[in-house]
Amino acid sequence: MMKKGIAFIVAVALPIFILAQLSPAIDSIPVRDGKKLAADIYLPDTSGGMTYPTILIQTPYNRTAYRHWLPLGIGLNVAGMHFALVIVDWRCFYGSHAACVINPDRGKDGYDVVEWIASRSWSDGQVATWGASALGKIQFETAKKRPPHLVCCVPLVAAPQFEYLEYYPGGVLRTEYIQQLDSLGFGLLALILAHPCRDISWQYIENANMYPDSISVPMLLIGGWYDHNTDLILEIFHKLTQESAMAVRQKHKLLMGPWCHEGVGRLQQGELSYPQGVGVSDSLAMDFFEYYLLGAHNGWPARPPVRYFQMGENNWHTLDTLMFDDVSNVRLFLKSNGMLEVAAPSSQGDCNSFDYDPRDPSPTHGGATLRSDLLQGPCDQAAAVESRNDIITFSTPALVANTVLKGKVKVHLFVSSDRPDTDFGIRLTDVYPDNSSYLLVDGISRMRFRNGFAPSDTAVMTPDVVYPADIELPLTCNTFLPGHKIRIDVTSSNFPRFDRNLNNGLRMYVPGDTLIANNKVYTNSDNASYIDLPVISYTENTTGIASVEPLKVSLYPSPASGNINCFVSSEHAFVMKVTVLDMNGKELMKTTQAVEKGNNHFRLNIAALQSGVYMLKLTGEKDISCIRKFTVLK
Repeated sequence: MMKKGIAFIVAVALPIFILAQLSPAIDSIPVRDGKKLAADIYLPDTSGGMTYPTILIQTPYNRTAYRHWLPLGIGLNVAGMHFALVIVDWRCFYGSHAACVINPDRGKDGYDVVEWIASRSWSDGQVATWGASALGKIQFETAKKRPPHLVCCVPLVAAPQFEYLEYYPGGVLRTEYIQQLDSLGFGLLALILAHPCRDISWQYIENANMYPDSISVPMLLIGGWYDHNTDLILEIFHKLTQESAMAVRQKHKLLMGPWCHEGVGRLQQGELSYPQGVGVSDSLAMDFFEYYLLGAHNGWPARPPVRYFQMGENNWHTLDTLMFDDVSNVRLFLKSNGMLEVAAPSSQGDCNSFDYDPRDPSPTHGGATLRSDLLQGPCDQAAAVESRNDIITFSTPALVANTVLKGKVKVHLFVSSDRPDTDFGIRLTDVYPDNSSYLLVDGISRMRFRNGFAPSDTAVMTPDVVYPADIELPLTCNTFLPGHKIRIDVTSSNFPRFDRNLNNGLRMYVPGDTLIANNKVYTNSDNASYIDLPVISYTENTTGIASVEPLKVSLYPSPASGNINCFVSSEHAFVMKVTVLDMNGKELMKTTQAVEKGNNHFRLNIAALQSGVYMLKLTGEKDISCIRKFTVLK
């Protein structure tokens, strides 16, 4: 992993810059109610009566966007495909808008499309599905209907569940998530806000959207540690291996990489980059398709069911089941001096307090976001979040050995407030030797729901009474390296990722009095707040170790055209490696630059680069690297 660049948002499976225009066959696929769905069909050579298996993509995001670049590494090479590729607009969206009906059954539409494809003269009768996010969710709905010619599915960053805690984690509305879904045309806000508690409606919906026993084809599930669907994907994978059709229970596989929701298989994730994750999702999906659709002898059945990426050490690992048997919980207590330590506090009365103002909430900076104007993934919290006065942080000393985290971190706080309701939010970060603090996962808890999420469970807080607050963070796999620290940030907001609590204890999600809350986290022997870390081992360091000198780099200007200026500050003289990469991690330029002690400046000629977004990788002593993103505009 190299750090650090600026987060980017890019449409799944499409390049940032359009290079060419493909010319698919355009068709209208009839479905059972007599309406038709718009489809683009890409065929390899069909001369001589050649037939092919088909990969089906069903999208609400406009099938015509794929005319510039096909997914799965196909790009512009239609002739080289071993499959036909059919891309269909969902009913009610884009080319299929005329087919719109109220509450369409997309599973039935998927069934009809699969069977229509199988009847074509160019089809060999085998159909598979692929796609991310909403394109992945509809694959479950299609598979549930069991079309006879469906062979296998590859959902990315998607799961079939529709759960209360997906939309109200800890009882708090995921504001930006709903905003983004509605901006894409899903129209969920009114429905979600009508049920802020886990009432009988939620129970019905949850039961209707969990159907592993209806799945009868092999699935390759692909997820990311920085995605907002991580826990849902892990849950459905486990259910599939236990409850799907007996013939396929042992055929499902899972790939979990170091990816954001919109960055699967790409180099850059938030402000960090992961070269070891580039292209892995595409290559594995193609192996899966080639085995099930082409009968390739590629050893697919013998591969372990689970392949996951251990961040920090940045290696791929495999498992036979989704169980981390090599970890055990280590409990670290929050101390009033801001430390996380193995020893429980011995003093009485200690607590840490902060004021939370809903009019100036702690800002969302990266993480498991969806809204297109927000950063996603691992972003440095130091300046945007941790420098504010509405936060308390707790950190381990600098680690002396690898601390391998695999699982869900559980946070148990003892808290109080001078208001009838408030929130407590957690961010888990990996603190680098230069004190940058990169977000791994986060969570939140609304105190009125401390007893549960049913309407009858809600209760206001009595001012200054101490209450427990339990926050379970999404599962993640990260190795904290020597010289790094483990940190939790405690705030009462993380906006707009989560709704702002007005602190008044009244009806939620309507205008009302906005009150400033004084909130306390207790760190004493009577009320000892702590976190449980599922780690392989933990060595406590009470003395600290020397930090590695980081590279300090800035670029100017961006956008640039002929040249870009690089400013490097260093306490040592050394020879620095300079590499320019495209957004897929391909090296375009490579050179070296002598760096003297003190402030340095050099100019890099980028005249040969076309307009676009690129990354400058600078590697210094001890292979300490950083990445800066820059734009070329001509």
